Amino acid sequence: MGKEQKCYMCSKVATSREHVPPLCLFPENKDTKGIDFRKNLITVPSCDLHNSKKSTDDEFLMLSLSGLIKSNPIGTFHQLTKGNRALRRKNKDFIEKEILRNHRYGKIPSTNGKFRIVSIGNPNIERLLKCLKHIAYGLFRHEFDRKFVGEIRVIVEFIEYNDENRQTLKKFLKRRFELEEILNLGVKGANPEVFFYEFHKPDNYGLIGLRTVFYGAAEAYFSFIDENSKEPFNLGMKLIEGGTHTIIQLGEEEFEFNKICDNKK
Repeated sequence: MGKEQKCYMCSKVATSREHVPPLCLFPENKDTKGIDFRKNLITVPSCDLHNSKKSTDDEFLMLSLSGLIKSNPIGTFHQLTKGNRALRRKNKDFIEKEILRNHRYGKIPSTNGKFRIVSIGNPNIERLLKCLKHIAYGLFRHEFDRKFVGEIRVIVEFIEYNDENRQTLKKFLKRRFELEEILNLGVKGANPEVFFYEFHKPDNYGLIGLRTVFYGAAEAYFSFIDENSKEPFNLGMKLIEGGTHTIIQLGEEEFEFNKICDNKK
């Protein structure tokens, strides 16, 4: 008899296997006319609560990510097929209530000289972060064969934050992942047009980094702080949090936080 497995998210006994990321993010063969975007999908042991009972969150994530303007053609195609089928089953105010607050339609120029109708609004960040963290937990379980216990922090690259420091931090993290190749455990994902990811090796403090990319454009960065690890003292971050004007150099680039406004004319 095999060893009893526990859920990737909690201590309950696993009753099924959960796709990571959710299965609905990957286009179906009936839409792609035989092109397989569901090769060797990742699954992890899961309880009912963290699998079948979060199906509405999975659909929310699919609609949020595939519809991004900068998504690759696979993401756009998925939005126009499976995404539109899902929206037709919803109430007219579904986007406003669940996906984008203060939702409105706008027009942007397209490559053929015409205009494209797009949805504009404020994303449901709290729910989006919850969904992304579930994926991070699942990928950790798959990569290291154990449940992560500790704190996960996330920065979403495709969200435009009102806080200028968070905007700069997005660029900083992206560049850091590009430069620190020696820590990279390798880019993984059998369907990279839909999703791929890369973990960084644990640093001297036991902290682990993760980068995920959906539809070629929607990036998110994660930091895993194990319950037994000690978060390092970072003078630069302490200065930033305290409101001090700070410039951090990474490679040949400088990232400026708490910029000083020049009111001189």
